Amino acid sequence: MPGFCTQVLRGVGQVVFQANPWTGAAFAVALCMADWRYAAYALGGAALGTSTARWLGVPRDRQEAGLEGFNSALLALCLAVLLGQDRPATALLAAAGCVVVTVGTAAAVRLLSVWDLPPLTLPYCLLAVAVNVAAPAFRRIQPYGDGLAALPGSASGPTALHLPHLARAFLHNVSQLFFLERWHVGALLLAGVFLASRTAGLIACAGSVTGIVTAWALGAPAERIADGTMGYNAVLVALALCGVFLPAAPATLLYALLGAATATALTPAIAALLAPSGGRAFTWPFVLTTLGFLAAARAFPRLTGPHGWSRCRQRGGHGRGRVGS
Repeated sequence: MPGFCTQVLRGVGQVVFQANPWTGAAFAVALCMADWRYAAYALGGAALGTSTARWLGVPRDRQEAGLEGFNSALLALCLAVLLGQDRPATALLAAAGCVVVTVGTAAAVRLLSVWDLPPLTLPYCLLAVAVNVAAPAFRRIQPYGDGLAALPGSASGPTALHLPHLARAFLHNVSQLFFLERWHVGALLLAGVFLASRTAGLIACAGSVTGIVTAWALGAPAERIADGTMGYNAVLVALALCGVFLPAAPATLLYALLGAATATALTPAIAALLAPSGGRAFTWPFVLTTLGFLAAARAFPRLTGPHGWSRCRQRGGHGRGRVGS
């Protein structure tokens, strides 16, 4: 049981590539600060995903590193936030979804292994969109009277950023990884990343700043930047491309921040494409940007070195192992 609990906590930590049970525990506490049911959904999702993977005979190294828990943790928490955390129908749907997303993870691992690419949060994104699209058709699932569809519109509102906007945006870019617009949750989540790795914590900060600067330079409304919905994908991309799947070095940091800026610009485009299902980008910008930049990185020896790709694949959080300190 202690070993299984460690795997579950690592699964929660792997949302930001940290296979550290203390990071997962810090994340659970952060979610409790918002609502204890959110923590229960995240931990329960990670536990169910890990248990399903164990029952299906997934290689033990993936279980030990928490790689079978982060997609299911994200999906369960997503459903709790979108469909209501206090509804039995949400809990049942989340439980079923965690089993399905574990199967989807195995499929994604299998398919992307052809190009030696990691699955990232692709299984979660696919199932989250599917549920979002289907929910209005099922009255026991969708708690609202109207559908989730929202037509895309032009940006509106002031674009001038002031210090309160910047402070909120910096921390909300982290808290929105768990669907929450709470600065104190973002602060504790960021502390959890630093607990696992100071380097990863600094890179997460750089990704958040890049998301803010990019969104401001492109003229995004200040409130949209401040709520974190423009910049959370930038945090994930920065972490993935510097220190997880590519070595942590000055050249890869610049490459990672370019990827973070790209994901920020891509976020409203994905949201517009998904407007019929509510316009939520989820982590699609992170997935698409990271896979594209990783595929391209093989053409740039300065980024990978002669053996850099395989070495970082062995350490990478959403690859086969864990990120180091």
